[in-house]
Amino acid sequence: MVVCLTGLWRYRNYLVIFLTPLLILPLPIIVGGPEASCGYVIILTAVYWCTECMPLAVTGLLPVILFPMMGIMESSEVCTQYMKDSNMLFVGGLLMATAVEHWNLHKRIALRVLLLVGVKPALLMMGFMGTTAFLSMWIGNTASTAMMLPISNAVLKQLCDTEAQAEEREMDLISLRGAGPGTGIPKGQDNQAFDMDDGCTTECTKDVKPMKNGIQLEPEPKVEESPEARERRLKREAKYLKLDKGMSLSVCYAASIGGTATLTGTAPNLILKGQVDELFPGNGDIINFASWFGFSFPNMVLMLIISWLWLQFMYLGCNMKKLFGCGTNKDGDKEAYGVIKNEYKKLGSVSFAEGCILVLFVLLVLLWFTREPGFMPGWAAVLFNKDKPYVTDGTVAMLMSTLFFVIPSQLPRCGGYSEDGKPLKAPPTLLNWDVVHKKMPWNILLLVGGGFALARGSETSGLSQWLGESLAPLQSIPPVAISFLLSLLIATFTECSSNVATTTLFLPILASMAVAIKLHPLYVMLPCTICASLAFMLPVATPPNAIAFSYGNLKVMDMAKAGFVLNIIGVITINIALNTWGTAMFNLNTFPDWANVTTIPTP
Repeated sequence: MVVCLTGLWRYRNYLVIFLTPLLILPLPIIVGGPEASCGYVIILTAVYWCTECMPLAVTGLLPVILFPMMGIMESSEVCTQYMKDSNMLFVGGLLMATAVEHWNLHKRIALRVLLLVGVKPALLMMGFMGTTAFLSMWIGNTASTAMMLPISNAVLKQLCDTEAQAEEREMDLISLRGAGPGTGIPKGQDNQAFDMDDGCTTECTKDVKPMKNGIQLEPEPKVEESPEARERRLKREAKYLKLDKGMSLSVCYAASIGGTATLTGTAPNLILKGQVDELFPGNGDIINFASWFGFSFPNMVLMLIISWLWLQFMYLGCNMKKLFGCGTNKDGDKEAYGVIKNEYKKLGSVSFAEGCILVLFVLLVLLWFTREPGFMPGWAAVLFNKDKPYVTDGTVAMLMSTLFFVIPSQLPRCGGYSEDGKPLKAPPTLLNWDVVHKKMPWNILLLVGGGFALARGSETSGLSQWLGESLAPLQSIPPVAISFLLSLLIATFTECSSNVATTTLFLPILASMAVAIKLHPLYVMLPCTICASLAFMLPVATPPNAIAFSYGNLKVMDMAKAGFVLNIIGVITINIALNTWGTAMFNLNTFPDWANVTTIPTP
C-alpha cells in the first residue's frame, strides 16, 4: 500500500494533467453553451495554476488552444490579448530593473543607506527594511532579497564575532588576575572578511550559508570551558540567532511590501490595470502610475512601519535603550560598520554607466508622474492626447528603455590605443540583448497574457454576466464587509498559489460581482490585488520567503507565527486606506458610469 501511494505521489503531476480534464468534462457536455465551455477552460487553467503540474507560462497558453476549439473566441482575437499596453509597461519596467541590476546600482544605493542608518539593532533593521522596500518598488522582489540577505548576514556575523572577542578579552583579564587554570578560556578567532558576489541571484543564497542556524558560531573549544564562559557563549549565540531570524524575515517581508507601492513593482499590480482596461474600456485611465502611487505608497509606508514594530517586538524585545544603542559596545559597532564600508569601497567610484542609468531612472519616474497627474493637465494631454489616449505609461517606459540600447556605457573618446597597441573599440551600450535575454522573465508575459485572454473569454461567452447575476444577493451585505472578507480570502489563497495566478483568476470574478451589485469595481479589485502580495506565512508562498528560508536559520513555524499577524495587519491597513484616502481619490462611494458595461466591444 505504501509503495503504491509513493508511486502515485511521484506521478502526481501527470495524474493532475490527465485526470482533471476528464473529471470536469461533463460541464461542457451536459450543461452545454458557451458559458459552460468557458467555465471548463477557466477551471482547468485554475487547477493547473494552483497545482503547478505544468509551468505557469505553458498553462497560460491554454486559452489559445481551447477557446477557438470550443467556439468561444477566434484565434486571432485570443492571441491579441497576450501583447497589450500593460504588458509593454511591464517589459519597460523590467528593462529598467535589468539595467539597474546589471551595473550594480542597486547595491550601491543599499550600502549607502545602511552607512547612513548605522548598525544599532533597531536602526539596522529599519535600514534593511526601508532599503529593501525601496529597491523592490523598482526592481524584482527576488533580486532585492537575494542582494540584501548576504549583507545582513555579514553585518550580524561581524557583530557576533566582535562581541565574542570582547568577552574573551574580559575573561582573559579575569584569568590573569588569579582566576586559576580552571577557567579554560578559548582563544579567539580573527574576523573573516565576507566577500559577496557582485551579482547575487537565488542560487547564491545556497552558497552563502552560516554554519548553524544563520550565524557562524564559534567552534567548540578544545579545552574545557568554565561554567561562566559557557553560559556567556550560549547566551550570546541565542541572542544572535534570534536577531538573525528577525533580520531575515524583515528583508523578505519588506521586499513583498515594497512591491505594492508602484504600478510596476510587482506583476499583480499590472494585471489589475490590464483587467480594468479590458473589462471597462471607458474608465478614463483611472489606474495609472501616478494614481496607483498616490494610493499605495502611503499604505506601503504604514505597513512597513507596523511590520518593523511587530518584528522588533518578536525578535528584539522592547528595551529601547539597547535597541537604539544606548550604552552598547562601541567597538562592535565600529567593526560591523566597517564591513558595510568595505563592501561599499569595493564598488569604487560612480561610473559613467551608473550615472546614466540613474539619470534615466529619475527621468522615467518624473515622466510617469507628470503624464496624467490628475490635479492638472499632464504633458501627454497637452502634447499628444488631445482627442484620444495615444501616449500611455507603457509608451514612456518603452521610450526610456530603448535608450539603454543607444547610450554608450563609457564616455566616448576620440582616438587612443589599448595596452596591446590596437585602436580602442567603441564602448558597448548600457544594455545588450544577451543580458536582457538572460535576465528577463519572459514567462510572466505569457502568464499575464493568459489571464487577459480568460477575462476576455468570460465576457465574450456571457460567463461574467451569469456570475454577476448569481452574486446579486450580496448586495444586501455592507460594502466594507465584502471588501474585508474578500481581502482575507485572497490573502489566504495566495499563501499556496502564485500571486500572479491568484489575481488573474479572481479579478474578473470580482469585477462581475461589483457590476451586479452596483459597487465601484475598484472597491473590491484594488484591495484584493494588494492582498495577493501579502504572502508572509509559508516559505513556498513567494520567492523572497524561499530565499530567506534557504539560509537555514528559520523554521516554518517562525515564518508562520510572524506572517499570520502581518497578514491580518496588512488586510486591515489596506481596507483602512481604501475607506479613507482611497475613497477620496477614486470616488469609490458612487457607481461610475464607465462600469455600467453590458458588452465589451471587439477590437
